[in-house]
Amino acid sequence: MSQGANRRGGKRPSKPVRDAARNAAYDLMRAVDERDAYANLLMPVMLRQRGITGRDAALATELAYGTLRGLGTYDEIVAACSDRAPEDVDPPLLDAIRLGAHQLLKTRIPAHAAVSATIDLVRLRVGEGPSRFANAVLRKVAGRSLPDWLEIVAPPADKDPIGHLSIVHSHPAWIVAALRDAVGGDFAETAALLAADNERPRVALVARPGRATIDELVAAGAEPAAYSPYGAYMTEGDPGSLAAVGEARAAVQDEASQLVALALTRVPLDRDGLWLDMCAGPGGKAGLLDAVAVQTGARVLAADLQEHRARMVWRTTKEAKVVVADGLAPAWRPGAFDRVLLDAPCTGLGALRRRPEARWRRDPSGIPELTRLQRRLLDSALDAVRPGGVVAYVTCSPHLAETRAVIADVAGRVDTLDAREFLPEVPGLGDGPYAQFWPHRHGTDAMFLALLRKR
Repeated sequence: MSQGANRRGGKRPSKPVRDAARNAAYDLMRAVDERDAYANLLMPVMLRQRGITGRDAALATELAYGTLRGLGTYDEIVAACSDRAPEDVDPPLLDAIRLGAHQLLKTRIPAHAAVSATIDLVRLRVGEGPSRFANAVLRKVAGRSLPDWLEIVAPPADKDPIGHLSIVHSHPAWIVAALRDAVGGDFAETAALLAADNERPRVALVARPGRATIDELVAAGAEPAAYSPYGAYMTEGDPGSLAAVGEARAAVQDEASQLVALALTRVPLDRDGLWLDMCAGPGGKAGLLDAVAVQTGARVLAADLQEHRARMVWRTTKEAKVVVADGLAPAWRPGAFDRVLLDAPCTGLGALRRRPEARWRRDPSGIPELTRLQRRLLDSALDAVRPGGVVAYVTCSPHLAETRAVIADVAGRVDTLDAREFLPEVPGLGDGPYAQFWPHRHGTDAMFLALLRKR
């Protein structure tokens, strides 16, 4: 019998090809599932350690992030192509099939190449037997386009608009409902917001004033930002390769994150000098506040409950004093500060485009406990600021329970300023007095800002 034949007379299956990009994407998905890894933190490390660069790095990132964003949609399609529900498929096999579905339905990779490469991945990482199941499922997936599949698996929009948007845009139904409420009930705008969540965001940079300039970043290949006077966007490449970023004179920071911090510094006060960033880790807003404070003669105290996050703040600031401190049991005296930034812990629903797995990790049952923490921290922030001073309450979430409902509880202690007045360069922030950024309107995270002057 020849070496190329098996005992039944057929050819032996060829040895699967080890594809660096697809293996990296697969390993990232398994780490997210098994270790609750954060994709945006692990992927750069994985690519660097494996020496994956250029087109392969771009492919690995697109496959992993795109598949994680699209899990809800892909699982519905896989269920329609299989006699097993997705939850009954072995997770390592299911992740490989999801990667294949993403290639077939959302990329320009030819169908035969997407199926062949995925079957090779399954054979290499899961086994020969499971590869036959994956092959059968993916060939059925390849038989229709994504719009055609959505006509089959998504409920009709007129009968179940939340369920329809949930499947079409791959968001849990409870998040769809929360975002619909946050945009005022408009389903067309909700759809636009969900679609923006599924777009990979550009890398936003901040040139910290007095330490770097927009011109320096532009000379290194960036583009000026639309709204922030200190913002820019990377068009390609690794931001860590920029000298200003490596020296902490500039940093990666969402444009809305820059602007909510700047808005706090723009509120006029009768006297000024000491600022507090109460939940400062990992340090983006603290770094900008620190740079602005140096120019105005103010001083910044940056605090975080967790020591490792406080260390991150220390690395990103220059003049600020950084401490490990609990905002609920503060070491500072009441009324000590002129300005306080409270970037409160939140669901992170405003940053789903940057954290592709986050939408599948959050559970609405945890929101009441989280909003209790937000209320307690806001009370503490108001205790820390002097009468006449200002607190900026910020969340990277537009969920009404985390934003307007929290502010309503302190109405008797504060005068609510119109935050839009301190962001004149930005249109479309809502009806006020709060400012709400949106991915589909501004190209930023969906960040909420309330400016509160203590009575």
